[in-house]
Amino acid sequence: MVNQHLFLFGDGPPFPPNLCKTFVSCLNGTGPVALLYVPRPGSSWSDYAPIYTEMLTACGATAFFHLPLSAKPTADQLEQLSTCAGIIISGGETELYQQFIVQTPIGALIQERFQHGVPVAGFSAGALLTPNECRIPAIDQRAGKALVLEGLGLMDAVISVHYDTWQEETNLLQAFEATQSRFGYGLPERTGIQLQNGQLVQQEGPDPVVLKRKEEMTCRPS
Repeated sequence: MVNQHLFLFGDGPPFPPNLCKTFVSCLNGTGPVALLYVPRPGSSWSDYAPIYTEMLTACGATAFFHLPLSAKPTADQLEQLSTCAGIIISGGETELYQQFIVQTPIGALIQERFQHGVPVAGFSAGALLTPNECRIPAIDQRAGKALVLEGLGLMDAVISVHYDTWQEETNLLQAFEATQSRFGYGLPERTGIQLQNGQLVQQEGPDPVVLKRKEEMTCRPS
């Protein structure tokens, strides 16, 4: 069985040191690390990207592929994504990430690469995309309305990000009960977790809130 590695973070970059080392150690193949992002008007990705790449380079990553998300990815972009050794989904406006990734050729490639052992990391909006349902709280939605959209289905869990600053306790509990997911994760800012084959194996930063069904074995993260 190929191990599947999912890294989730409660806010934006950089990677915490230990999880950065683990992510790089999980890179699968000789391809680049793909950095997926939605361009923001008035903001320079070239200025922002080093917050990811400098830490990853220090941990041993050697090549990167920067993929600006849009409704019409090019054949070359899809080809490069199909050969990547790791995938990072950045943060920003969650609805746009969901629109450009879920049920698109990019989303299909992420799912395929993940199933074949390529580690996937999601920061804030990127993390919210990874469950079966992408649950966007009202505070993260332009019209102030909570949304439940389709997610990538990389884990049987619900997740809340910015758990402390967005006061997500009620939302996480309601989602956990409504979906009957195996797990729920509330990630405060500066918190990161690693799931291996759907199980929590590592955490870094402030303690996450972890919900699990009674039938689940107790998980002891390293």
